[in-house]
Amino acid sequence: MPQVSQPDAPGTILLIGASRGLGLAMADVFATRRWHVVATVRGTARTRLHALADEHAHRIAIETLDITQPDQITALHERLSDRTFDILFVNAGTANMKDETVADIPADEFARVLVTNALSPMRVIEGLQDLVRDDGLIGVMSSGQGSISDNRNGRHEVYRSSKSALNQLMRSYAARHADDGRALVLMAPGWIRTDLGGPNAPFSVEESIPKVVDVLVAQQGKPGLRYLDRDGNSVRW
Repeated sequence: MPQVSQPDAPGTILLIGASRGLGLAMADVFATRRWHVVATVRGTARTRLHALADEHAHRIAIETLDITQPDQITALHERLSDRTFDILFVNAGTANMKDETVADIPADEFARVLVTNALSPMRVIEGLQDLVRDDGLIGVMSSGQGSISDNRNGRHEVYRSSKSALNQLMRSYAARHADDGRALVLMAPGWIRTDLGGPNAPFSVEESIPKVVDVLVAQQGKPGLRYLDRDGNSVRW
């Protein structure tokens, strides 16, 4: 793979799911701050990330990964086996039609959302964890909608359930790695205007993602699992 070799970089991040939206914005912010960024896209088609990599010469390298395909996770690990990262962050995810409930969603669509948003991110973490330095950070893009305590209107229940499942799986991972020195972060960035978030979201990518990056960078060196929003505040489970 292309090597990103700038000795003055403050850190290195392996960013999973960066072809658009929040992941793309994260790649931009990290690269602008002189980090080495290895970011993934699905497939081989040119994406907005490729254009961004052209703008940030030698700071962004692109890898391919479909997180729902375990063999691709294994292959990515093999390609990156000689690298060590300060941060592994899994952004990739999906959504369903927002008004679908468990009363009417087809079983295969429910499974697609849960596999993409809960099972697959954890498979990525399990498969790539040893690429992260012992005092580094492993994070995943959760959502405030994954909070059971804060669910007061019941909407978006399939998406909510997938993020709650992700949170629970990450909690189990943390319990199994209680002696690990790495920081573990479930990030709830808020409702942001993206293709996934829609045009009515109250916050822009430009005002939100630099805060997300600030929180992740600040959490380095703090072992244990935290469920945080973009301002670094704890989110209720």
